[in-house]
Formats: sequence, structure tokens, C-alpha cells
Amino acid sequence: MTICPCCGFKFHGALSSGCKQCGARAVGEPLPKPAHELPSYGRALVLAVCGSLVALVFLVQTLIAFVQNYSGSFGFWKWIAAGETAAWRLKLVSIPVLFVILWFGRKLYRSILLQPERFCGVKHARRGLIASATIAMLIALLIGITVPARLEQRKLAQEAAIKARGLRIEAGFTEYRIKYKSYPGDAAELLERLPDPDGSLAAALKYADLSTYNATAQVAAVGTEKPRHLRGVVIRNASLTSATDDTPTGGLSFTNYQLRLPGEDKILGTEDDWVIRDGMVMKLSDISKGSVGRSVSAGALEP
Repeated sequence: MTICPCCGFKFHGALSSGCKQCGARAVGEPLPKPAHELPSYGRALVLAVCGSLVALVFLVQTLIAFVQNYSGSFGFWKWIAAGETAAWRLKLVSIPVLFVILWFGRKLYRSILLQPERFCGVKHARRGLIASATIAMLIALLIGITVPARLEQRKLAQEAAIKARGLRIEAGFTEYRIKYKSYPGDAAELLERLPDPDGSLAAALKYADLSTYNATAQVAAVGTEKPRHLRGVVIRNASLTSATDDTPTGGLSFTNYQLRLPGEDKILGTEDDWVIRDGMVMKLSDISKGSVGRSVSAGALEP
């Protein structure tokens, strides 16, 4: 394959017979190769620049994170925390880029070592490759050591969201009892009989399984018989109830209730479920451990 020095056309043959594109012919023998050729700095320069840019980007991000979270201290752990923040910010871009740089840089570095007469700058190439590898390992390390804490924070955030929904539902039950002197017999009555202008109650009840709602009923004694105080039961004389009382007919009044919320797995009936019980929002696992006292269930009333 011959390349014409005049027009750049590639053809098979010799220039002595002329270029097939422009017709140029060789006027003499080709010049001999020089006795000494200077080696190239190009490959070493690529590795050095890549390593420097990677280190510079990580350093700048660390400084930005430190300034944003500056609290008047320059302690060692403050810088570690800033490095962790920078590593998480760069994870989506830096990890694939560093992988390509290390893979490509390793090939360039090997070519420099195998052909020292053509390429120079081995020292700078090595430093650039080491800088890239160091930053890659540092980012992976900083991300790795913060994964448990990030998972714990994520779990706490999920629990806080579930508890917030539970507290909103509990506030609805409290408002219902203040207004109607009793808890509802059905959880759906909260939306039917209570105002919900911002839709927060409906949004909270959407995550609850209303079929798990359980209310403790009160028994009303009618007549002149002196009411007996029963454990877990409030006895009310129906004749004393005013015409404007909003308690359920028949003298029933619900004083205890229980409703379940699914936990982080969003599956009801598992250990991470939450329970709204008599004004408290609790995890089912805490109740099973005995950290919360038992309450009277609706079907366990005895005279």
C-alpha cells in the first residue's frame, strides 16, 4: 500500500510509476530513516492528565462538601465526612469513568514499558495511573463504609413516614371521639363523618388495612339496676343519654380500638407491621417483646 505525498491517495504500487489519482511521480529514492528518533511523550501525557483530572475533581467536590457542612471545625473526621459526601455525589459518573480510565490506562502503560525506544515518560505515566487507581479505591472505600449508615437512615426515614401516617389516623380517631363521644365502629366512618379538607386523613388511611380495625364496645344497662363496673367496660344508663348525644344507638360506646399498618415491606401480617392502639402508634415487634402493655380486645368482654 502506497500513499501519495501530494494528494494522499492510497494505491497499490510504486510512486515511480505515478499516482493513480493525481499522476505525481517519485523524483528519487525515499529518504533513509534518521539515525536517532525522539521518543513520544503522548501516551505518558494522557495517563498523567487523566490521573490529575480525576484527583482534582474529587478534591474540588470534597472541598465543596466541606464548605457546605462547615461547622467551625477543621477536624479529621470532618474531612472524612466531606469525602464521603463527595464520593456519593460522584458515584454515578466516577465509577464507570474510572473503570474505563484504569482499563485503557493499563494498556497504555504496558505499551510504554514494552517499547521504551518509542515512548518515554514512564515515571509520569506510572504516577497518573496510580493516582487514578488510588482515587477509584478511595471512592469505593468511602462509599462502602457509609452503606450501613445510609441503610439505617433509609430505614429510619421509612419508619418515620409510617409513624406519621399512623399519627394522622390516630388524630382522626381522637377527633371522632371528641365529636361523637365514642370511637367509630368502622374505620371507614372517619372519612364519612369527619372533615378532611387537605386530604391527609384519606391519604393515611389508604395505606392501612381497614379490615383489621377492631373496636372495644361498651355495654349499656337499661332500668333501675345499679350498674356494675366491669373491667375494661364502661356501663352507661341509656335513659340519661340526651337527645343530642351522638353516641351510637343502644348505649354502645367504643373506648378502645386497634388498627394495623403494613411496615417497610408493604405486606400486612409480617413482623414489621405497625399497630395504632388507643392513641399510640407502635411497632408490632415492640409489642411482641412485651415493651407495650396489653389492651382489652373487643371480643373478650366478660360481665
